[in-house]
Order: sequence, then structure tokens, then C-alpha cells
Amino acid sequence: MATCPFKSTISIMHVGFNRNFDSDTIHPPLPNACILFPDLLRRYMTYPVNGSCPDDEFLSQKLLLKGCEPLPRRRCRPASPRNFPPPFPFPSSLWTTPSDNSVVWTSYSCKSYACLINRTRSPSFDDCKDCFDLNGREKHRWTSKESHGLDFSIDDVLATRVRGSVRIGLDIGGGVATFAVRMRERNVTILTTTLNLNGPFNTFIASRGVIPLYLSISQRLPFFDNTLDIVHSMHVLSNWIPEKLLHFLLFDVYRILRPGGLFWLDHFFCVGDQLEEVYGPMIESVGFKKVKWVIGRKLDRPNLKEMYLSAVMEKPLKNSW
Repeated sequence: MATCPFKSTISIMHVGFNRNFDSDTIHPPLPNACILFPDLLRRYMTYPVNGSCPDDEFLSQKLLLKGCEPLPRRRCRPASPRNFPPPFPFPSSLWTTPSDNSVVWTSYSCKSYACLINRTRSPSFDDCKDCFDLNGREKHRWTSKESHGLDFSIDDVLATRVRGSVRIGLDIGGGVATFAVRMRERNVTILTTTLNLNGPFNTFIASRGVIPLYLSISQRLPFFDNTLDIVHSMHVLSNWIPEKLLHFLLFDVYRILRPGGLFWLDHFFCVGDQLEEVYGPMIESVGFKKVKWVIGRKLDRPNLKEMYLSAVMEKPLKNSW
């Protein structure tokens, strides 16, 4: 059985001189971080060419989270569910739990959606552990007609723009894409970045009928400058991110928003004086114009002085240079 050699990850392809490339070769992308982990990369790139890929989602995500992003392409067919069912039709798909047969479960501790829904009652920690219960908190997110404190409503935020001018956007770290679903109900197309952290988040999002992007916060956002109407992020952009990385990310959000576009920073978490001393000045340095800016205490652990910031900011209409 032939396997893909490790060196194929860095091979050069000769195509003849192309004026668009200003070169006669194509160099496949290989982020620097990939070669820092040669053992993981070698395992990932060892597979039967023209055959079936290894069932190695855990390995590939581990490599991605170490900075090997985007992952190198492979010439093999990924594992797929044995009895994959047709998706539910739109719009019922938006609020229907998909079939267990739509998922390859080998990389997750749960082996069914019922297990994922029930882990809300488990004392163990999992990212977004209640997200898969579409009849729980997800059912009520952003549905209020009016904003209440830190909880802005979608309708209130959209009302800050000319009606119909918010059409396309991005949700960074959007869990199971309920924000995208709510926006689709309002004829707005939102793409959602997410990872599969002990759960089939990308598959679940696609089953709902909205679009997932398998992307970490370290990756440059894959959009051209000045193109999106809105960027949203809830909880993910917070003080756990190294300051320099967060600063780069905020400028990347600014880059992809069109002039007049909105950045909705939803429940940004920090502690003590961090907002005043670090994150407030950092956000202001990017150049956004404040539309809504609400600071509040995180109430479940009052002794820790934990804070939330919810903000809606506009990319100025004037040129930034």
C-alpha cells in the first residue's frame, strides 16, 4: 500500500511561468508551526494515497491548535458516517437535533447527541457544555425585543444600521451557531468559526443549515479587506488570549469589516482593573467608534471581581490612512 511521503508536505509544484503568481512554481502553504512538530506532522501526512484517510480528527485538531494552520492538504478520503441520513429541510433544520448517524463519533467522549445534551447535568467541564440542547438556553439567546444591560438583542443592534444594510458577517467562536441561526431568521448570512472540542460542533452547525468555519483564533480571518457588515463574538474573545494575539485579532476584525460595519463584542470577560488598564485602551487603539458600551459585574463569583464588557462598535466611514 502506497503512503504519502513526509516530504510531500513541502514539495514544490512547477506550473510554468504565470504572471498572476509572478513565478513558475507553486509552494503549498506550510505554516512555520507545522515544522516545529515533525512527529505529529509525519503521522498526519502518513496515509494511503488515493485511499482512505486515517480516522485522526483528534490528531489533526491537536496539530491545528499548535499553530499548524491551515492543515496541509491530503490526497485521501476522510471517514464518513456509515448510514448518513439526508439533512432535515430548512427551516425545521434550524431547531431540530440531527440524527446520530450524521456524525463520526470516534474522537468524542459522547457517542450520541442525547449524551451531549445530558452532559449539562454533569459536573465535568466541557466547552459550551449546554450548547447542544436546542430546547435549553440556546432557544432564548438574543430573542428579546430590547436590550437588557449586558445582553443586547439582535433587533436592537440591527436597528443601529440602515434597514437591510446588514447582510453578511462572521461569528467568532460561535458554539453551535445559534447566533447565525437567529440572524438567518432575519435574512442575514453569518459564518461561524468553531472547533470540535470534545463535540462535533462543525457537523452540528452544518446540520442546522448554516455554515461552519473550522478555524482557530490564531488564524488570519479568511476574508478580503472591507467586506463584512458585522462581526460578532461571545465569550471567546476574553482575557485568556495573550494580549499581543488579541491585539492582532482585533485589527483583523477591523480589517475585514466594511466602513460603517459593526463589531459586536458580546460578554468580553476580564478581572479587576484589566478593562481600564489593558483591554479598554487596547480596543480603543484599533480605531472603532463606540455605539454601545456596557460594563457589568459577573455575579456568580462576586469575590473575584470578575467583569464583563458588552459593546457594539462601528468601523469609521472615513479612511484609516
